[in-house]
Amino acid sequence: MALRTIRIDGDPVLRKVAKPVTKFDEKLALVVQDMLDTMVAEDGIGLAAPQIGLLKRIMVIDLYDDTGSKVYVNPEILHQEGEQFEVEGCLSVPDASGAVRRPAVVTLRAQDLQGDFFEVQGEGLLARAMCHEIDHLNGILFTDKIEEKAEEV
Repeated sequence: MALRTIRIDGDPVLRKVAKPVTKFDEKLALVVQDMLDTMVAEDGIGLAAPQIGLLKRIMVIDLYDDTGSKVYVNPEILHQEGEQFEVEGCLSVPDASGAVRRPAVVTLRAQDLQGDFFEVQGEGLLARAMCHEIDHLNGILFTDKIEEKAEEV
């Protein structure tokens, strides 16, 4: 277990587009475990590789429910529908929160740690987390999308 340093808004790596993962090996598995450990230690529900300074298309999510931790390598949104408007925060922007409009349901295609493709549908908080983390992979922070600051909501 190795905890990684979370990059904070202003760090240029957070504004870059992450590159696809092409090697599915032990090094990838170790990075993912570090990401999960770091996310849990920081009380987050999601973490994208750029947030630890790695420009790779990897994200992890854990809603701390009975479904456990989820790992998505090279994720892409296939379909989205509906709308939700809720307050978000971010480990990379620790002093900000605000309401962001996101899809209510998202269908995602990604790869697992062995490189096998899978599809999954997320609703509610999971859909929100998926979109938030994919934004990180594209150099976008939730603060770019805030419509109302948290104190206004």
